[in-house]
Amino acid sequence: MVIMNDRIRKINALIKEEASSAILKELSLKNGVFVTVTKVDTSADLRYTRVSVRVFPQKDVQYAMRTLEHEKGMIQRSLYKRLHLRTVPIISFVYDRTGEDVDEIERLLKE
Repeated sequence: MVIMNDRIRKINALIKEEASSAILKELSLKNGVFVTVTKVDTSADLRYTRVSVRVFPQKDVQYAMRTLEHEKGMIQRSLYKRLHLRTVPIISFVYDRTGEDVDEIERLLKE
């Protein structure tokens, strides 16, 4: 297990906050679709960061992920303006399936 240092932990928290804000304020999603940032993992060299997101409703996951990928440049620029880092990590978005997995486990346990 890799122990995350305080600097990376703080950067992850800052990126999570700023990415959430950018998605909420600047991402053009259709009505009724919500994207929530659940986790941020930044590489030790600060070059890359993986932003995990959840989408509601689930039927719009592909739409939301395509929109995030399409608008990634805008979100990256927004992070660059807001974060006071020498190098802002290159972001990538991944869908967080944790909620689905928990629901599936609960369903199986009930059977």
